Amino acid sequence: MLRCSASAFLLVLHLTFLQATYTGTLIPTPSWITPPYLDLNLGVIGASLYSLLYLLLEPFAGFLLALFCMGGAALGNYLHQQNPDTTFQGALAIHIVCWIFQFIGHGKYEGRAPALLDNLIQAVFLAPMFVWLEILFKFGYRPELRSRVNKKVQVEIEKFKSKNGKTQ
Repeated sequence: MLRCSASAFLLVLHLTFLQATYTGTLIPTPSWITPPYLDLNLGVIGASLYSLLYLLLEPFAGFLLALFCMGGAALGNYLHQQNPDTTFQGALAIHIVCWIFQFIGHGKYEGRAPALLDNLIQAVFLAPMFVWLEILFKFGYRPELRSRVNKKVQVEIEKFKSKNGKTQ
């Protein structure tokens, strides 16, 4: 069963791209080569970098997640243009609530702080891909990859439990 915090994490990713669109265009490009709602602001640049990383990590799953990232940036630009104040305030409020749920979920159900505090790079860049793969695995995506990932996750869980003296 997918956890609520997993969905919240993907929502946080979208909201981050949305909020980053408020930097305005950082790299001007001619209108004839700029797709609608994808002016090169911080949100689009960030979504592009995430997309490239995900494509390199796992091409098919990365392509789907890249569509999600770029779609989120385009939606962020669209909403920003439609109603800038309300969009930013709403996104910020939802962003904060999602992070609160992330910390509650980790504390209550996992008994530990989020990985954000352990490894920032892993938490910021790799966690969304991990969550995305978990979603795809539910639909039967690459069972051999799922098996390898689950084995490595189990090893890490055992390390964590032995380090902290916890058993479940």
